[in-house]
Amino acid sequence: MNELPKRLLSLKILGWLCPLIICSGCNAPPPPAPMKPPTVTVAEPLQKTVIFNEDFTGTLASVATVDIRARVDGILEKVDFEQSTLVKKGDLLFQIERDQYQAALDKANSVLAASNAQLIDSQATLERNEILFKKKAVTPQDLNDATAERDKAKASVMGAKADVEQATIDLNYTRIYAPITGEIGRTLVDAGNLVGSGENTLLTTIVTMDPIYVYFDASERLLLEALKKKQTPHEKNPLKVYVGLSNEEGFPHKGVLDYASNTVDPGTGTIQLRAIFENKKGLLYPGVYVRVRVPGNPIPNAVLVHDVAIGTDLAGKYLLIVGKDNIVEKRQVELGQLENNMRVILKGVKPGEKYIYEGIQRARPGRPVTIKNEPPKQTNSQKQTQPKTQTSNKKPKPVPASK
Repeated sequence: MNELPKRLLSLKILGWLCPLIICSGCNAPPPPAPMKPPTVTVAEPLQKTVIFNEDFTGTLASVATVDIRARVDGILEKVDFEQSTLVKKGDLLFQIERDQYQAALDKANSVLAASNAQLIDSQATLERNEILFKKKAVTPQDLNDATAERDKAKASVMGAKADVEQATIDLNYTRIYAPITGEIGRTLVDAGNLVGSGENTLLTTIVTMDPIYVYFDASERLLLEALKKKQTPHEKNPLKVYVGLSNEEGFPHKGVLDYASNTVDPGTGTIQLRAIFENKKGLLYPGVYVRVRVPGNPIPNAVLVHDVAIGTDLAGKYLLIVGKDNIVEKRQVELGQLENNMRVILKGVKPGEKYIYEGIQRARPGRPVTIKNEPPKQTNSQKQTQPKTQTSNKKPKPVPASK
C-alpha cells in the first residue's frame, strides 16, 4: 500500500522534467558545416633537354709541397720572408751563422795549396831521378820511390779539393733559398735558436697554389665512358671537370682530367681520379673539400619539377599529384640532378600532370583540394625553345581558376 504514492510521485517528477529536456534540445547549436578543401598552388612539369651531370665530393691538393729544413747546424740568425705570402724560386728565406763554415773553407783551401806545392816538388824530384836513371846515377829503387811520392802528392791534392768542395757546400747551406714558387707557411723556428744539431730541423713549408689539383673518387662507369670517348688523361680532349666551393653558386672553376688510378677498388667499384685547375685568384686552397661535377650525356625531353615540391618519407622521395576531381595522390618518384632550383624526375611523373608546390602541408593524400591557380599549357614551340642548360627558378604566375 505504501509503494503506490511513491510511484505517483515519480511520475509527477518525470512529467515536470520532460518539458525542460525538450526546451533545452530546441536551443542546441546547429551541426558544423563541412570543412572547405584546402587551397594549394599547382604546376605542371617542365620538359627540356638537360645535360646529365655526375656530382662527387673532392679534396683540393697542391701540385708540389716542399719542407724547408736546415742542412747544417748553427744559430739561426735571420728570417728573410713574411709568413703566408707568395715567394718565388730563388728568394732568400733563412740565414744561419756562417763563421765556422767560412773558417773550415779557408782551412781546406790552405791544405789544398800545401798539397799542390807538395805535388810540384814530388813531380820535379821524379823528373830529376828519371834523368839520373838514364845516366845510371840512381838505382831503380830510387826511381820507384820518387814515382810513389809523386802519386801520393796527387792523391793529397784530390783529397784537399774534395774537402774544399764540402766546405763550400756547408757554407752555402747557411743561406736557405726557396726551391719552388708558392705560398710559404709560418716560421716554425724563431731567429736566435740552434738548428740542425743532430737533425735536419724543419723551418717552414712551401706549397704551390697555381695550378692546383682536386682528387675525387668516381664510379667505374665514368671511367668506361671516358675510355670509350678517348677522354682519359693525356688524350687530345681530356674529360672536363668543374668544381665549386661551399660558398659558391654552381661550379665556376673549370679544369681537365690529368690522372686516373691504374686500378678500380673492387669493394666500392670506384676509381681515384685527379683534375688540374688554374688558380690565379687563389680561391682554391689545398685541403678544402669541394663539389665536383663531371658533365655527361644530354637527356632530351627531361621532366623537371620545383625542388621545393619534393617530400621525403620512409619510402623515399615523393610528389603530391592532383588528379581527377582534385583528389590528391602521393606519388613516389626517382630523382635526378638539380638544375637551377628545378629537379630532374627520372621516374614517377609524366608531362601534363599537376603537382602541388605550395600548400603541401595542408594537402592530404586521398582528399580533395582547391586549386588556387591553373598552370598554363606549354606549346610545342615553347618546349623547343627551352634553353638546354638553364632552367628558370621563377614560380608560375597564378591565373584565375577555371570555373
